[in-house]
Amino acid sequence: MPYNDGMKKTAAIIGGGPAGLMAAEVLAARGIRVNLYDAMPSLGRKFLMAGKSGLNLTHSEALEEFIPRYGQRAERVRAWLNQFPPQAIRAWAAELGVETFIGTSGRVFPTEMKASPLLRAWLKRLGAAGVNFHPRHRWRGFEVNGVQSQETLDSLPLIFETPDGEITVRADVVLIALGGGSWARLGSDGAWTQTLTKMGIEVAPLRPANCGFDVAWSEHIQTKFNGAAVQSVALNFGDFHQQGQFILTPEGVEGSLIYAASSRLRDALEAQGGAVMSLDLLPALSLEEARQKLSKPRGGRSLTNHLEKTLKLKGVKTALLYEFLSKEELADENQLAARIKALPVPLLAPRPLDEAISSAGGILLEELDEHLMLKKLPGVFCAGEMLDWEAPTGGYLLTACFASGRVAGQGAANWIQKK
Repeated sequence: MPYNDGMKKTAAIIGGGPAGLMAAEVLAARGIRVNLYDAMPSLGRKFLMAGKSGLNLTHSEALEEFIPRYGQRAERVRAWLNQFPPQAIRAWAAELGVETFIGTSGRVFPTEMKASPLLRAWLKRLGAAGVNFHPRHRWRGFEVNGVQSQETLDSLPLIFETPDGEITVRADVVLIALGGGSWARLGSDGAWTQTLTKMGIEVAPLRPANCGFDVAWSEHIQTKFNGAAVQSVALNFGDFHQQGQFILTPEGVEGSLIYAASSRLRDALEAQGGAVMSLDLLPALSLEEARQKLSKPRGGRSLTNHLEKTLKLKGVKTALLYEFLSKEELADENQLAARIKALPVPLLAPRPLDEAISSAGGILLEELDEHLMLKKLPGVFCAGEMLDWEAPTGGYLLTACFASGRVAGQGAANWIQKK
Protein backbone atom coordinates (compact mmCIF):
# COMPACT_ATOMS: atom_id res chain seq x y z
CA MET A 1 0.00 0.00 0.00
CA PRO A 2 1.36 3.46 -0.91
CA TYR A 3 -0.20 5.34 2.01
CA ASN A 4 3.10 5.84 3.83
CA ASP A 5 5.37 6.52 0.87
CA GLY A 6 7.89 9.26 1.53
CA MET A 7 6.94 9.69 5.17
CA LYS A 8 9.10 8.67 8.09
CA LYS A 9 6.48 8.98 10.84
CA THR A 10 2.91 7.88 10.31
CA ALA A 11 -0.11 7.41 12.57
CA ALA A 12 -3.01 5.09 11.83
CA ILE A 13 -6.32 6.04 13.41
CA ILE A 14 -9.07 3.44 13.36
CA GLY A 15 -12.52 4.99 13.71
CA GLY A 16 -13.93 8.20 12.27
CA GLY A 17 -16.15 9.38 15.10
CA PRO A 18 -15.58 12.40 17.38
CA ALA A 19 -12.71 10.81 19.36
CA GLY A 20 -10.85 9.60 16.27
CA LEU A 21 -11.28 12.89 14.43
CA MET A 22 -10.09 14.88 17.44
CA ALA A 23 -7.01 12.66 17.71
CA ALA A 24 -6.36 13.16 14.00
CA GLU A 25 -6.49 16.92 14.49
CA VAL A 26 -3.90 16.77 17.28
CA LEU A 27 -1.53 14.46 15.41
CA ALA A 28 -1.71 16.43 12.17
CA ALA A 29 -0.98 19.64 14.07
CA ARG A 30 2.20 17.99 15.35
CA GLY A 31 3.41 17.37 11.79
CA ILE A 32 2.64 13.65 11.71
CA ARG A 33 1.21 11.95 8.63
CA VAL A 34 -2.24 10.68 9.59
CA ASN A 35 -4.23 7.94 7.88
CA LEU A 36 -7.73 7.53 9.27
CA TYR A 37 -9.65 4.34 8.55
CA ASP A 38 -13.36 3.71 9.00
CA ALA A 39 -15.55 0.75 8.11
CA MET A 40 -18.45 2.90 6.92
CA PRO A 41 -18.76 4.66 3.53
CA SER A 42 -18.59 8.05 5.27
CA LEU A 43 -17.33 9.41 8.58
CA GLY A 44 -19.13 10.56 11.71
CA ARG A 45 -22.41 8.75 11.06
CA LYS A 46 -23.42 8.38 14.70
CA PHE A 47 -22.36 11.98 15.30
CA LEU A 48 -24.73 13.08 12.53
CA MET A 49 -27.56 10.95 13.91
CA ALA A 50 -27.09 12.51 17.35
CA GLY A 51 -27.45 15.92 15.74
CA LYS A 52 -30.83 15.20 14.19
CA SER A 53 -32.60 16.27 17.37
CA GLY A 54 -30.19 19.16 17.97
CA LEU A 55 -26.50 18.48 18.51
CA ASN A 56 -25.82 18.73 22.25
CA LEU A 57 -22.07 19.42 22.21
CA THR A 58 -21.45 19.96 25.91
CA HIS A 59 -22.89 21.55 29.07
CA SER A 60 -22.28 24.97 30.55
CA GLU A 61 -22.19 23.97 34.21
CA ALA A 62 -19.02 24.49 36.25
CA LEU A 63 -16.36 21.79 35.97
CA GLU A 64 -16.77 20.72 39.60
CA GLU A 65 -20.43 20.03 38.89
CA PHE A 66 -19.59 18.49 35.53
CA ILE A 67 -17.07 15.90 36.75
CA PRO A 68 -19.41 13.86 39.05
CA ARG A 69 -21.61 13.06 36.03
CA TYR A 70 -19.10 10.31 35.19
CA GLY A 71 -19.81 8.32 38.34
CA GLN A 72 -17.13 5.84 39.39
CA ARG A 73 -14.81 6.98 36.60
CA ALA A 74 -15.13 10.68 37.46
CA GLU A 75 -11.55 11.22 38.64
CA ARG A 76 -10.06 9.48 35.63
CA VAL A 77 -12.23 11.52 33.27
CA ARG A 78 -11.26 14.67 35.18
CA ALA A 79 -7.70 14.28 33.84
CA TRP A 80 -9.05 14.33 30.27
CA LEU A 81 -11.30 17.32 30.86
CA ASN A 82 -8.48 19.25 32.50
CA GLN A 83 -6.73 19.11 29.13
CA PHE A 84 -9.82 19.91 27.07
CA PRO A 85 -12.57 21.37 29.28
CA PRO A 86 -16.17 21.96 28.18
CA GLN A 87 -15.62 25.66 27.49
CA ALA A 88 -12.78 24.76 25.11
CA ILE A 89 -15.29 22.87 22.96
CA ARG A 90 -17.24 26.08 22.30
CA ALA A 91 -14.03 27.88 21.32
CA TRP A 92 -13.05 24.96 19.07
CA ALA A 93 -16.45 25.01 17.34
CA ALA A 94 -16.15 28.77 16.83
CA GLU A 95 -12.80 28.23 15.09
CA LEU A 96 -14.66 25.98 12.65
CA GLY A 97 -17.15 28.78 12.01
CA VAL A 98 -19.90 27.21 14.11
CA GLU A 99 -21.40 29.48 16.76
CA THR A 100 -23.01 27.93 19.82
CA PHE A 101 -25.54 28.97 22.45
CA ILE A 102 -26.57 27.85 25.92
CA GLY A 103 -30.12 26.55 26.18
CA THR A 104 -32.44 27.01 29.13
CA SER A 105 -31.29 23.67 30.56
CA GLY A 106 -27.63 24.75 30.44
CA ARG A 107 -26.91 22.49 27.48
CA VAL A 108 -24.74 23.85 24.66
CA PHE A 109 -25.90 23.58 21.03
CA PRO A 110 -24.77 24.89 17.65
CA THR A 111 -26.88 27.90 16.65
CA GLU A 112 -28.14 25.96 13.62
CA MET A 113 -29.01 22.98 15.85
CA LYS A 114 -27.37 20.63 13.33
CA ALA A 115 -24.30 18.41 13.27
CA SER A 116 -23.68 18.42 9.51
CA PRO A 117 -22.25 21.96 9.15
CA LEU A 118 -19.76 21.33 11.96
CA LEU A 119 -18.73 17.93 10.59
CA ARG A 120 -18.27 19.28 7.07
CA ALA A 121 -16.09 22.14 8.32
CA TRP A 122 -14.12 19.78 10.53
CA LEU A 123 -13.40 17.26 7.77
CA LYS A 124 -12.43 20.06 5.40
CA ARG A 125 -9.93 21.43 7.91
CA LEU A 126 -8.51 17.97 8.63
CA GLY A 127 -8.12 17.29 4.92
CA ALA A 128 -6.31 20.60 4.48
CA ALA A 129 -4.01 19.60 7.35
CA GLY A 130 -3.01 16.46 5.44
CA VAL A 131 -5.21 13.83 7.09
CA ASN A 132 -5.95 11.02 4.63
CA PHE A 133 -9.39 9.39 4.96
CA HIS A 134 -9.92 5.75 4.05
CA PRO A 135 -13.61 4.77 4.26
CA ARG A 136 -14.82 1.20 3.79
CA HIS A 137 -11.77 -0.12 5.64
CA ARG A 138 -12.91 -2.50 8.36
CA TRP A 139 -10.22 -3.30 10.92
CA ARG A 140 -9.64 -7.01 11.51
CA GLY A 141 -6.76 -6.82 14.00
CA PHE A 142 -2.98 -6.86 14.14
CA GLU A 143 -0.74 -9.27 12.32
CA VAL A 144 2.95 -9.97 12.87
CA ASN A 145 4.40 -12.80 10.77
CA GLY A 146 0.98 -14.37 10.70
CA VAL A 147 0.82 -14.48 14.50
CA GLN A 148 -1.07 -12.08 16.77
CA SER A 149 1.28 -11.62 19.71
CA GLN A 150 2.33 -8.78 21.96
CA GLU A 151 5.88 -10.04 22.19
CA THR A 152 6.44 -9.84 18.42
CA LEU A 153 4.50 -6.63 17.88
CA ASP A 154 6.95 -4.19 16.30
CA SER A 155 5.79 -1.80 13.59
CA LEU A 156 2.09 -2.42 14.24
CA PRO A 157 0.87 -4.09 11.04
CA LEU A 158 -2.90 -3.70 10.72
CA ILE A 159 -5.27 -5.93 8.79
CA PHE A 160 -8.16 -4.23 6.98
CA GLU A 161 -10.99 -5.67 4.96
CA THR A 162 -11.71 -3.41 1.98
CA PRO A 163 -13.90 -3.58 -1.13
CA ASP A 164 -10.76 -4.66 -3.01
CA GLY A 165 -9.88 -7.42 -0.57
CA GLU A 166 -7.79 -7.73 2.58
CA ILE A 167 -4.80 -5.43 2.98
CA THR A 168 -2.05 -4.94 5.55
CA VAL A 169 -1.01 -1.44 6.61
CA ARG A 170 1.98 -0.46 8.71
CA ALA A 171 2.22 2.60 10.94
CA ASP A 172 4.54 3.93 13.61
CA VAL A 173 1.71 4.42 16.07
CA VAL A 174 -1.90 3.26 16.20
CA LEU A 175 -4.88 4.97 17.79
CA ILE A 176 -8.17 3.06 18.05
CA ALA A 177 -11.45 4.93 18.54
CA LEU A 178 -14.13 2.48 17.46
CA GLY A 179 -16.99 3.52 19.75
CA GLY A 180 -19.15 1.27 21.86
CA GLY A 181 -21.79 -1.25 20.88
CA SER A 182 -24.96 0.77 20.24
CA TRP A 183 -26.37 1.70 16.84
CA ALA A 184 -24.41 -0.96 14.96
CA ARG A 185 -25.88 0.17 11.64
CA LEU A 186 -23.91 3.40 12.03
CA GLY A 187 -20.61 1.62 12.66
CA SER A 188 -20.40 1.04 16.42
CA ASP A 189 -20.89 -2.72 16.47
CA GLY A 190 -18.47 -3.64 19.29
CA ALA A 191 -16.69 -6.24 17.11
CA TRP A 192 -13.35 -4.89 18.33
CA THR A 193 -13.91 -6.42 21.79
CA GLN A 194 -12.98 -9.91 20.59
CA THR A 195 -9.92 -8.63 18.73
CA LEU A 196 -8.48 -6.89 21.79
CA THR A 197 -9.45 -9.67 24.17
CA LYS A 198 -7.37 -12.07 22.06
CA MET A 199 -4.45 -9.68 22.51
CA GLY A 200 -4.74 -10.02 26.29
CA ILE A 201 -6.58 -6.72 26.88
CA GLU A 202 -9.24 -6.91 29.59
CA VAL A 203 -12.57 -5.63 28.32
CA ALA A 204 -15.71 -5.20 30.44
CA PRO A 205 -18.82 -6.51 28.63
CA LEU A 206 -20.67 -3.83 26.67
CA ARG A 207 -24.04 -2.94 28.20
CA PRO A 208 -26.79 -0.51 27.23
CA ALA A 209 -26.53 3.01 28.68
CA ASN A 210 -28.97 5.90 28.32
CA CYS A 211 -31.51 3.27 27.37
CA GLY A 212 -35.18 2.45 27.70
CA PHE A 213 -36.68 -0.40 29.70
CA ASP A 214 -39.29 -3.09 29.18
CA VAL A 215 -42.56 -2.91 31.11
CA ALA A 216 -45.33 -5.53 31.02
CA TRP A 217 -48.01 -3.16 29.73
CA SER A 218 -51.62 -4.16 29.34
CA GLU A 219 -53.06 -4.16 25.84
CA HIS A 220 -54.92 -0.95 26.72
CA ILE A 221 -51.70 0.97 27.40
CA GLN A 222 -50.00 -0.50 24.33
CA THR A 223 -52.77 0.51 21.96
CA LYS A 224 -54.16 3.70 23.48
CA PHE A 225 -51.00 5.34 24.82
CA ASN A 226 -48.24 4.30 22.44
CA GLY A 227 -45.92 7.30 22.17
CA ALA A 228 -47.69 9.24 24.92
CA ALA A 229 -45.48 11.73 26.80
CA VAL A 230 -45.61 11.59 30.59
CA GLN A 231 -44.73 15.16 31.52
CA SER A 232 -43.94 17.00 34.74
CA VAL A 233 -43.25 13.92 36.84
CA ALA A 234 -40.46 13.02 39.24
CA LEU A 235 -38.63 9.71 39.12
CA ASN A 236 -37.25 8.30 42.36
CA PHE A 237 -34.98 5.27 42.61
CA GLY A 238 -32.53 4.83 45.47
CA ASP A 239 -30.51 8.04 45.66
CA PHE A 240 -31.80 9.23 42.28
CA HIS A 241 -34.41 12.00 42.39
CA GLN A 242 -35.14 14.02 39.28
CA GLN A 243 -38.06 15.74 37.58
CA GLY A 244 -38.69 15.59 33.85
CA GLN A 245 -40.58 13.63 31.25
CA PHE A 246 -40.54 10.33 29.40
CA ILE A 247 -42.47 8.43 26.75
CA LEU A 248 -44.49 5.22 26.76
CA THR A 249 -43.69 2.70 24.04
CA PRO A 250 -45.36 -0.64 23.27
CA GLU A 251 -42.39 -2.33 24.95
CA GLY A 252 -41.95 -0.04 27.95
CA VAL A 253 -40.52 3.42 28.71
CA GLU A 254 -37.87 5.68 27.21
CA GLY A 255 -36.93 9.34 27.10
CA SER A 256 -34.72 11.84 28.90
CA LEU A 257 -35.89 11.16 32.46
CA ILE A 258 -35.52 7.40 32.01
CA TYR A 259 -32.10 7.81 30.44
CA ALA A 260 -30.93 9.92 33.37
CA ALA A 261 -31.68 7.07 35.77
CA SER A 262 -30.78 4.26 33.38
CA SER A 263 -27.41 3.27 34.85
CA ARG A 264 -28.92 2.75 38.31
CA LEU A 265 -31.96 0.93 36.94
CA ARG A 266 -29.81 -1.30 34.71
CA ASP A 267 -27.40 -2.18 37.50
CA ALA A 268 -30.28 -3.06 39.84
CA LEU A 269 -31.85 -5.29 37.20
CA GLU A 270 -28.55 -7.08 36.66
CA ALA A 271 -27.85 -7.51 40.37
CA GLN A 272 -31.33 -8.33 41.63
CA GLY A 273 -33.24 -9.50 38.58
CA GLY A 274 -35.79 -6.73 38.97
CA ALA A 275 -36.22 -3.04 39.64
CA VAL A 276 -39.19 -0.88 40.58
CA MET A 277 -38.99 2.84 39.85
CA SER A 278 -41.26 5.22 41.72
CA LEU A 279 -43.11 8.04 39.95
CA ASP A 280 -44.43 11.17 41.59
CA LEU A 281 -47.20 12.15 39.20
CA LEU A 282 -47.74 15.54 40.86
CA PRO A 283 -44.35 16.74 42.14
CA ALA A 284 -45.61 20.29 42.76
CA LEU A 285 -48.18 18.96 45.25
CA SER A 286 -47.50 17.56 48.70
CA LEU A 287 -49.00 14.28 49.86
CA GLU A 288 -51.23 16.09 52.34
CA GLU A 289 -52.47 18.47 49.67
CA ALA A 290 -53.29 15.54 47.39
CA ARG A 291 -55.23 13.88 50.19
CA GLN A 292 -57.20 17.02 50.95
CA LYS A 293 -58.16 17.56 47.33
CA LEU A 294 -59.19 13.93 46.86
CA SER A 295 -61.36 14.08 49.98
CA LYS A 296 -63.68 16.65 48.41
CA PRO A 297 -67.20 15.31 47.79
CA ARG A 298 -67.28 13.34 44.60
CA GLY A 299 -71.01 13.29 44.04
CA GLY A 300 -71.95 11.35 40.95
CA ARG A 301 -68.62 11.87 39.21
CA SER A 302 -66.57 8.89 38.09
CA LEU A 303 -63.12 8.49 39.61
CA THR A 304 -61.58 9.58 36.33
CA ASN A 305 -63.59 12.81 36.33
CA HIS A 306 -62.93 13.34 40.04
CA LEU A 307 -59.16 13.10 39.51
CA GLU A 308 -59.33 15.63 36.71
CA LYS A 309 -61.62 17.99 38.62
CA THR A 310 -59.71 17.97 41.90
CA LEU A 311 -56.09 17.33 40.85
CA LYS A 312 -56.08 18.16 37.13
CA LEU A 313 -54.84 14.60 36.69
CA LYS A 314 -55.89 13.12 33.36
CA GLY A 315 -54.86 11.24 30.26
CA VAL A 316 -51.78 9.09 30.47
CA LYS A 317 -51.19 9.81 34.16
CA THR A 318 -54.65 8.54 35.06
CA ALA A 319 -54.08 5.53 32.80
CA LEU A 320 -50.91 4.71 34.75
CA LEU A 321 -52.87 4.70 38.01
CA TYR A 322 -55.40 2.26 36.60
CA GLU A 323 -52.54 0.17 35.19
CA PHE A 324 -50.76 -0.43 38.48
CA LEU A 325 -53.28 0.04 41.30
CA SER A 326 -55.78 -2.47 42.59
CA LYS A 327 -59.48 -1.68 42.91
CA GLU A 328 -59.00 -1.39 46.65
CA GLU A 329 -56.21 1.18 46.28
CA LEU A 330 -58.20 3.19 43.77
CA ALA A 331 -61.20 3.24 46.11
CA ASP A 332 -59.26 4.37 49.18
CA GLU A 333 -58.47 8.11 49.16
CA ASN A 334 -55.41 7.79 51.38
CA GLN A 335 -53.89 4.92 49.41
CA LEU A 336 -54.70 6.62 46.12
CA ALA A 337 -53.03 9.86 47.22
CA ALA A 338 -49.98 7.93 48.37
CA ARG A 339 -49.72 6.15 45.00
CA ILE A 340 -50.13 9.39 43.06
CA LYS A 341 -47.06 10.64 44.93
CA ALA A 342 -45.19 7.34 44.66
CA LEU A 343 -46.47 5.07 41.90
CA PRO A 344 -44.45 1.85 41.64
CA VAL A 345 -43.60 0.86 38.06
CA PRO A 346 -41.90 -2.56 37.78
CA LEU A 347 -39.24 -2.84 35.08
CA LEU A 348 -38.40 -6.14 33.41
CA ALA A 349 -35.14 -5.51 31.51
CA PRO A 350 -33.17 -2.85 29.67
CA ARG A 351 -33.92 -2.51 26.00
CA PRO A 352 -31.32 -4.16 23.71
CA LEU A 353 -27.85 -2.66 23.46
CA ASP A 354 -28.26 -1.75 19.81
CA GLU A 355 -31.20 0.54 20.68
CA ALA A 356 -29.34 2.41 23.42
CA ILE A 357 -28.01 5.92 22.91
CA SER A 358 -24.63 4.79 24.23
CA SER A 359 -22.96 1.83 25.89
CA ALA A 360 -21.22 1.12 29.17
CA GLY A 361 -18.28 -1.23 29.52
CA GLY A 362 -15.28 -1.45 27.24
CA ILE A 363 -11.52 -1.42 27.75
CA LEU A 364 -10.81 -1.20 31.47
CA LEU A 365 -9.12 2.10 32.23
CA GLU A 366 -6.61 0.17 34.32
CA GLU A 367 -5.31 -1.29 31.04
CA LEU A 368 -4.27 2.22 29.93
CA ASP A 369 -1.65 4.66 31.13
CA GLU A 370 -2.36 8.35 31.72
CA HIS A 371 -1.84 9.04 28.01
CA LEU A 372 -4.43 6.37 27.10
CA MET A 373 -1.82 3.96 25.74
CA LEU A 374 -2.41 0.27 26.29
CA LYS A 375 0.18 -0.93 28.81
CA LYS A 376 0.31 -4.36 27.19
CA LEU A 377 0.61 -2.97 23.66
CA PRO A 378 3.05 -0.05 23.67
CA GLY A 379 2.35 2.26 20.77
CA VAL A 380 -1.39 1.49 20.70
CA PHE A 381 -3.65 4.23 22.07
CA CYS A 382 -7.41 4.12 22.60
CA ALA A 383 -10.07 6.79 23.04
CA GLY A 384 -13.77 7.51 23.14
CA GLU A 385 -16.75 5.36 24.00
CA MET A 386 -14.80 2.11 23.64
CA LEU A 387 -13.26 2.84 27.06
CA ASP A 388 -14.98 1.74 30.26
CA TRP A 389 -16.82 4.89 31.32
CA GLU A 390 -20.33 6.17 30.91
CA ALA A 391 -22.25 9.40 31.31
CA PRO A 392 -25.80 10.66 31.02
CA THR A 393 -27.04 12.61 28.03
CA GLY A 394 -26.73 16.38 28.23
CA GLY A 395 -23.42 16.92 26.43
CA TYR A 396 -21.37 14.78 28.80
CA LEU A 397 -20.93 11.90 26.33
CA LEU A 398 -19.55 14.02 23.50
CA THR A 399 -17.39 16.09 25.83
CA ALA A 400 -15.54 13.04 27.15
CA CYS A 401 -15.18 11.60 23.64
CA PHE A 402 -13.62 14.86 22.40
CA ALA A 403 -11.37 15.15 25.45
CA SER A 404 -10.19 11.53 25.43
CA GLY A 405 -9.43 11.79 21.71
CA ARG A 406 -7.32 14.85 22.40
CA VAL A 407 -5.45 13.18 25.27
CA ALA A 408 -4.78 10.03 23.23
CA GLY A 409 -3.72 12.12 20.23
CA GLN A 410 -1.19 14.03 22.33
CA GLY A 411 0.06 10.79 23.82
CA ALA A 412 0.44 9.19 20.40
CA ALA A 413 2.26 12.25 19.07
CA ASN A 414 4.70 12.22 21.98
CA TRP A 415 5.26 8.49 21.57
CA ILE A 416 5.93 8.66 17.84
CA GLN A 417 8.34 11.58 18.14
CA LYS A 418 10.40 9.71 20.74
CA LYS A 419 10.89 6.67 18.49
